[in-house]
This record gives sequence, C-alpha cells and structure tokens, in this order.
Amino acid sequence: MRIKELGQATGVEVETIRFYEKEGLLPAPARSDNGYRDYTAAHLERLAFVRHCRALDMPLSDVKRLLDLSDAPAGDCADVDRLVDAQLARVRARLQSMQALEKQLVQLRSLCSGEHGQGECGILHELVAAAHGEACACHVTA
Repeated sequence: MRIKELGQATGVEVETIRFYEKEGLLPAPARSDNGYRDYTAAHLERLAFVRHCRALDMPLSDVKRLLDLSDAPAGDCADVDRLVDAQLARVRARLQSMQALEKQLVQLRSLCSGEHGQGECGILHELVAAAHGEACACHVTA
C-alpha cells in the first residue's frame, strides 16, 4: 500500500508517517519500481501501535523503547512496567496541576455575578491586577 493508504487506514497524517520513519519508529518500506514507498501489513500494525502509544501521550523516546522491547520480547516485563509507571506519574502530575488550575478558575469566576455596570467586572479587575503583579484573590495553591 502507498503512504496515503497507510495514513487513511491508521488515521495518521502522511507527514507524521514520514517523521516516524525518519525517527526510526517505522522501518523504511521497500520501494516499488516507480519509486513509491510500498508499505506492508507489518507497517500498518506497527504504526497502529505507535498511534495508540501516542494517544496515551507517551513520549516518542518511550514509544521507541516499547517497540524495541516488543521486537525482542526475551526479557521480563520490568522495563515495560517502568515505562508505563513513569507515564502514569506524568499523567498524575498533570492531573494535580489541572485540578489546581480548576480551583483558580472557580475562584476567579466567583468574583463576578455578571450583573454589573461597565468597568466593574471582578474577573477583569483580578486579571489586570495579576498582570501587574499584584496579589490575585483567585490564586489558590495546590
């Protein structure tokens, strides 16, 4: 199959497929007589694996390592476990950060009822104050 067909089958953009090839995530495909890349079912399977890992927001370096481990599955799962545990820790840290952000936004939102005259918006007042380095009532630490 050609690169466009591979992209359509996996939902991955053509430029991304080329990038993955350049980065070593996908092996270079054979070339047909006319010079077009000729992808196989193995490329499709590998690209689907990469796409799924990326959907889990795994860094490319971890995806490469997982592919290496998948290609040579002689060892135990300890390396795979470590990679997934590290990703889980990154996700949990982002969740904490997002929860702190949510608290700040809820506090900021509470400063305005929407029923006021022009120039009296508590949210805008706090955002301007924060931009000038003044203490912001909406700042909540995690």
